[in-house]
This record gives sequence, C-alpha cells and structure tokens, in this order.
Amino acid sequence: MSEDRIERETLIAAPLERVWSLVAQPGFWVADKASLPGTVAREGESMVAKNPEHGDFPVRVEKVEPPTYLAYRWTSAFPGEELREDNSTLVEFTLAPEGDGTRLRVVESGFAALAGSQELRAQNLKDHSAGWPLELDALRARAEAPAT
Repeated sequence: MSEDRIERETLIAAPLERVWSLVAQPGFWVADKASLPGTVAREGESMVAKNPEHGDFPVRVEKVEPPTYLAYRWTSAFPGEELREDNSTLVEFTLAPEGDGTRLRVVESGFAALAGSQELRAQNLKDHSAGWPLELDALRARAEAPAT
C-alpha cells in the first residue's frame, strides 16, 4: 500500500449523468447529506463541508471536466483549519460509462506531504482507506435509488 495515495473504484448501476450529479456536490464524501442539495462544483470555488461527528472541512474545487472528471482539495486531517497545501489532500473522481452503468474511480493523494507527525499522516491514510469503500457504497445506493 502506498503511503501517499488511496485508489478505489466501483461500478454503479446508474447512468453517467446521475452519478455525475452526485459527485459534483463538493464534499459529498464527508458533509452532512442534508447540507448538500443544490451545490454544484465550480472550478476555483471553496465551501465548507459540515459533518456533525467529525467537524467542518474546507473544500476547494480544483478542476471540473463534465461529466467525467472532478478534483477537490480538502483539509482531511485538519478540520476547521484554513485550506493550505500542507494540510490538505487531493481527491480525484473519474467517471466512465460501462454498459448501462458508470465506473467511478476515486484517487486521494498527498498524505505524505501533510504537516504534522508521521503518526498523524499514517492514521489519516488508514482512516481514509477504510472510509472510501463506505462512502462509495453510500454514493452507489443514492445513485441507484429510484428518483423521487
């Protein structure tokens, strides 16, 4: 396992446009889901993803290439701090049509460059390695649910 990046992917039984509409909500992977509706990623914009259990995480939209690529930077190990290069990781989502569904790949990188102790960096990587499968499962469930 790399000490700097996490890579995960999943196949979602939903069209590309549906998955894109969910992935294009900045901070969807950490924010309280009730605070997300209506938010859409715009390159260069920043927002704060609020999570009642883990804190507030500044998120900046780095790059948007609809409907196949999004990159965000967030203060993953430092909730509540202003976003900087040394306290944030880069999260990249790549979407590709596959049959009747969508292949979603996530890569989070930058753990080795985080400020703080080696223990903090290792714990952050471990937590996120365990967290991404949960977040991708939740995203898949939302994407595959009937439209309301």
